[in-house]
Amino acid sequence: MVQGFAHEPAQLERVLPPLLRGAGAEDPKVSGALACRRNDRRFYEQLLQQAWMGYSKSGQNARGLLTRLYSRAFIMAEPDGSNRMAFVSVDIGMVSQRLRLEVLNRLKSKYGSLYRRDNVILSGTHTHSGPAGYFQYTVFIIASEGFSNRTFEYMVTGIMKSIEIAHTNMKPGKIFMNKGIVDGTQINRSPYSYLQNPLAERLRYSSNTDKEMLVLKMVDLNGDDLGLISYLIFFINLGFLLCYSWFAIHPVNMNNSNHLVNSDNMGYASYLFEQEKNKGHLPGQGPFVAAFASSNLGDVSPNILGPRCVNTGESCDNANSSCPIGGSSMCMSRGPGQDMLDSTQIIGRILYQRATALYALASHELTGPLTSAHQWVNMTDVTVSLNSTHTAKTCKPALGYSFAAGTIDGAGAFNFTQGTTVPDPFWETLRDQLLGRPSDEIKECHKPKPVLIHTGELSKPHPWHPDIVDVQIITLGSLAITAIPGELTTMSGRRFREAIKAEFATYGMRDMTVVISGLCNVYTHYIATYEEYQVQRYEAASTIYGPHTLSAYIQLYRGLAKAIATDTVANLSRGPEPPFFKELIKPLIPNIVDRAPIGKNFGDVLQPLNSKYRVGEVAEVTFVGANPKNSAENRTHQTFLTVEKYEDASATWQVVHNDASWETRFYWHKGLLGHSNATIQWHIPDTAKPGIYRIRYFGHNRKQDFLKPAVILSFESTSSDFEVVTT
Repeated sequence: MVQGFAHEPAQLERVLPPLLRGAGAEDPKVSGALACRRNDRRFYEQLLQQAWMGYSKSGQNARGLLTRLYSRAFIMAEPDGSNRMAFVSVDIGMVSQRLRLEVLNRLKSKYGSLYRRDNVILSGTHTHSGPAGYFQYTVFIIASEGFSNRTFEYMVTGIMKSIEIAHTNMKPGKIFMNKGIVDGTQINRSPYSYLQNPLAERLRYSSNTDKEMLVLKMVDLNGDDLGLISYLIFFINLGFLLCYSWFAIHPVNMNNSNHLVNSDNMGYASYLFEQEKNKGHLPGQGPFVAAFASSNLGDVSPNILGPRCVNTGESCDNANSSCPIGGSSMCMSRGPGQDMLDSTQIIGRILYQRATALYALASHELTGPLTSAHQWVNMTDVTVSLNSTHTAKTCKPALGYSFAAGTIDGAGAFNFTQGTTVPDPFWETLRDQLLGRPSDEIKECHKPKPVLIHTGELSKPHPWHPDIVDVQIITLGSLAITAIPGELTTMSGRRFREAIKAEFATYGMRDMTVVISGLCNVYTHYIATYEEYQVQRYEAASTIYGPHTLSAYIQLYRGLAKAIATDTVANLSRGPEPPFFKELIKPLIPNIVDRAPIGKNFGDVLQPLNSKYRVGEVAEVTFVGANPKNSAENRTHQTFLTVEKYEDASATWQVVHNDASWETRFYWHKGLLGHSNATIQWHIPDTAKPGIYRIRYFGHNRKQDFLKPAVILSFESTSSDFEVVTT
């Protein structure tokens, strides 16, 4: 705890610790709170060896830790404390319906009716290097290789802790907003789809991606920083040293060959901002909280060098993202750096630098009431008014062939290609034998999408996709935060924002700023425009409710906007409550006993450090290790590693880095029969001070004697001392 703000260990379990850092802030003329929660090492330990959420690539599981994942919570309330909102940005791929429902249940148990379905938004940053295993619908469980209740519990606990800290630390404050253009961070990864939108519409914009960042700056009544929220559309943070921003960018600089848990480019931007403001604190500690939240990122890639054939080097920026030799599997995009980590840091640094500039100049104060509106909707049965005489309907969920093709940020397998509008007899036969034939109704509804998996007609062991989804808007004075349960493409986001802004204006709320908060509350894949849907690239094939999905969402959110503007929110129907399934498929990963080599103990050094390193070099040491998942059951240590410097003045060792630092790497090498090694790297930065250092390793091993229950024992080890010198 640090003066009312806390950074508590985030608990990750699946492949990486998923979250835990919360920040709460204030609202215009409102009281706000901030909270930060450090990720719990137990979560990360449980995540190792488990599947990741994002690329759905078999074999891409966690084998180490680059950074922690955090939950950052911001609470804003009117002065009397009545109307309030909680916005939580979590370093995970997306929020699952099960996760949101459980958080809402626990909030109700703790706070009664204070935090509810209408005034709580949970948003995923969309890192593809975070945990899976926390979903209840079968498609995601299959992609996650099972449901992990331990991962799920750690994530819920972390989110709850961040909200609790924000709630406890609320104080009067002000919120300021600013917007600005961010260049050099994105490209449209489906330009062929974008070009299907009407020319007149496209000519209204200078780019095929949204480049605006919206930042919210939160300060207390003395003007001291509270935090920041940033989006590809920026929000100003409210609060105690708070900054919140929204921006449209996919956190996929770390590609599908990565095996280290991390928060990708958005997380690195948060890390830099928080380290700047929290000088003298380790990551995850200190009062300043900076959240970079997702927006309409559906077709936006940070790999700005674009798609090229990895085998020939030629461009594969074509309608099918395919190479002459090797097809779509050879077409991959690259970031601006020498490798994926370098690209992550380059893009993240640009986001951080632009956010800090916008934050410093934020002067438009948000004032006015705080209002929230929410409904549950059956998205498989929405009648959409296309014009005064024609209507259309949404469909039961289905995935198209191009879904399996992947994107230029992470290609799929087999012979699937983006832009497929004709079914393949081989895959149809295989699907029919394994899953049964899709109905004529679902095939007709989804045209021109050729249905690969008719998920809306599959119900064993549980439904494969959600029918019931959340639609939600929270207004903060002249700012409307729309919580979207999926990934809007660039043009979808533009149409959506314009429609909601116009709806507010129709009923007297003019000059509203509408921000899209993506990947909120429940995940429903992508939301492409009707025109983009016709050419069936990845984003369209993943628009699961059919060609009129965007129109349906616009219609539903216009209804919420109207209710807020006309003060009739109380008259909104609650809608059909979503299910909460039990007895989900569990991962088949056994817990085995850890063993050290003969003559060795856990923590013994196998590969020692050198005696001297220069800044810019990598100090690496390998220890006899144990399964990091054990730390999920024993809480003795709160980090896997520390880098410590000897201070002559006090004759003590001071921790300068831990496993949440971007300068460190923790690798776990699994061997046979319970044997494993742990390698720790310190990439010595140019800012490192000359002196004597050491690296420490903290672990837990599982021991089980004959006919006795297993026990988890903690151990720690220290490397030899080494010297760091400048060049």
